[in-house]
Amino acid sequence: MRTKGLPRKQGLYDPQFEHDACGIGFIVNVKGFKSHQIITQALKILRNLTHRGGFGSEANTGDGAGILMQIPHRFFRQSCVQLGIDLQEPGSYGVGMLFLPQDEERRQFCECRFAEIVAEEGQALLGWRTVPVDPSTLGETAKSCMPFIRQVFIGRSPDLIDDQAFERKCSDPPIVNTLGHFFTESC
Repeated sequence: MRTKGLPRKQGLYDPQFEHDACGIGFIVNVKGFKSHQIITQALKILRNLTHRGGFGSEANTGDGAGILMQIPHRFFRQSCVQLGIDLQEPGSYGVGMLFLPQDEERRQFCECRFAEIVAEEGQALLGWRTVPVDPSTLGETAKSCMPFIRQVFIGRSPDLIDDQAFERKCSDPPIVNTLGHFFTESC
């Protein structure tokens, strides 16, 4: 027997508090063209989604919502030259965004372990880039647990013959799950 509609009020559940989730927004160019206009439109969606209530007890401490975009190769190539990192053509490297401990000793430990795992997976760690941040507009709650944000550049092994194989390798459980578990549990 199937019931239609909302369940009846029981225990701590009260159907009067039911509401639809507003979900997420997508802005894409279906032909894959990159443009600054897409980024501008994505930021507009973020501003329009503030009604979803992704705030903490302070108005300036939120849920960390953001945008996901393609790798900005020209920007990274220019930024990495200054760091001594030689990025080849798009598709020959991957970029990871890591949230690391603020404590330098613990952060170095995590980075060393990350490098070991990348090597175990047959890829090359090309280098690290510290992401510039401006925490001046953050609430005290956000500042108290703010991670140290770094990007890691991983070079594609010559054994991987196509972009999809490299994409799968970078998102394989040994790299993603082990590091996710390692960073959240150990660091």
